[in-house]
Amino acid sequence: MRCQRGSVILFGTLLFFTWNAILVLLLRARLPDQEAPKDDDNNDVVDKVLRVADMLEKELQIQNEILIQIQNLQPAWQKNNLNPPTLHVPVIPVLVMACNRVTVRRCLDKLIQYRPSAKLFPIIVSQDCGHADTADVIRSYGSAVTHLMQPDLTDVVVPSEHRRFQGYYKISRHYHWALKQVFSKHSAVIIVEDDLEVAADFFEYFRATLPLLQSDPSLWCVSAWNDNGRQGFVDPAGSRLLYRTDFFPGLGWMLLRELWEELEPTWPAAFWDDWMRKPEQRRGRACIRPEISRTLTFGREGVSLGQFYDKYLQYIKLNSEFVPFTQLNLTYLKEDVYKKSFQKEVYDAPAVTFEDIQQGALEGNGPFRLQYSSKESFKVFAQNLGIMNDFKSGVPRTGYRGVVSIFLRGRRVYIAPPPGWTQYDPTWN
Repeated sequence: MRCQRGSVILFGTLLFFTWNAILVLLLRARLPDQEAPKDDDNNDVVDKVLRVADMLEKELQIQNEILIQIQNLQPAWQKNNLNPPTLHVPVIPVLVMACNRVTVRRCLDKLIQYRPSAKLFPIIVSQDCGHADTADVIRSYGSAVTHLMQPDLTDVVVPSEHRRFQGYYKISRHYHWALKQVFSKHSAVIIVEDDLEVAADFFEYFRATLPLLQSDPSLWCVSAWNDNGRQGFVDPAGSRLLYRTDFFPGLGWMLLRELWEELEPTWPAAFWDDWMRKPEQRRGRACIRPEISRTLTFGREGVSLGQFYDKYLQYIKLNSEFVPFTQLNLTYLKEDVYKKSFQKEVYDAPAVTFEDIQQGALEGNGPFRLQYSSKESFKVFAQNLGIMNDFKSGVPRTGYRGVVSIFLRGRRVYIAPPPGWTQYDPTWN
C-alpha cells in the first residue's frame, strides 16, 4: 500500500511538471506570432503572460531539481524493480489458562474490550478440569476466542507426601500441554490466568516490550505484575516507569519460543513458577516489570487457598492511565544501560535507618537507601514496612541485584544490600 501511494504521488508530480512545461512552450511559441498590441492594456496583458511564463519556467527548473533528488533517494528495491519490503507486525497470542472458574468471563471481557486487533492478538483459552459450566462460558464467545480442551484429565501420580498438592501437578501438566500447542504456530505468547483482569494499555505494553525481549539475551520475560504494587507503595504518577527484576513475577507474562524450547525438556511435574525462579532456569536473566501493574487478580479461591490474597494481592493497584509505550524510547531497559544507571541511583542515594522512615524523619525528596545485611534484617524491614518479605532461591520479590524499590509516603526508597553486592544466596528462602 505504501509503495502504491508513493507511485501515485510521483506520477501526479510528473504530470503537473509536464503540464507546466507544455504551457510554457505554448506561450513561448504563440506570443511572437500574434499581431502587435493595439493599446497599452493589451501590452500589459502580454507582459503579464510573459512574466507568468518566466515564473513557470523557473519553477519547473526548481521542481525538476527536487524530482531528481527524490529519485536519488528512492530505496534500492524500487530502483532495481524488486518487490518492496513488507513491514512485519508480530502476532502475539494471549493464552488464557482456565479450569473451573465461570468468572473467566471477567477476564475475557476485558481482553476483548482492550485488544486493538483480533488478528494481531488472538485469544486462546486452554481449559483443564473439564468443567461444563466454564466450557459453556468460553464457547459463548464464539469465534472471538479459540477454545482448547486439555485432553488428559486423569489424576497425576504424585509422591505420597504431595497428595495434597495434586492440583499443582495438574496445573504444571496443563501448562506444558498448552504451551506446546501455542508454540507450534507462534513465536511469542502472553500468558494470563483465568482470574486476571487487564488494564487498558495491557496490549500496548507487551507490543512495545517485545522487541526488547527479542534483542536482549539478558532478558527472559516481560511481566505485567508488580508484587509490591499495592496502593501506597507505588508512585501514583509512575504509570510510565518500567524496571528490570531478577524475580520472576508471572501473573500476566510474555515469553518467546526460544525460551520454551530451552525449558520444555525439563519442565517440572509441579510448582512450575517456583521452578522458574531457580538459578538453573533463570541463569542470571531478568524480566521487565512495571511500577504500576497491568493486571489485577480477582481469584481468591484456588489451589493456593488464597495465599497472600487477603493481605497483599487484593490491594494491588491496576493502572488506569493509558501509556503509549510503542511511542516511547525503552532502550534504557537494556542491561548495559540500565545496570549502570540503576546502581548509581541506588548507591548515590543517602543511607537512612528504619527509624528515620518510621518516624517520618526523611529530609528531601529522595531517593533514599535503606541497607540490609542479612535475610533476617530484610524480612524485618519488609514486614514492618508492609511489603512482601519472602525469598525464592535467594531473590526477594521485585528485586534487582538485591535491591527492592518501593514508593513510600511520596518518596522513593531502595531497600538494598551493602555496596559491592555480587550474587544471591540461594539458601535465603
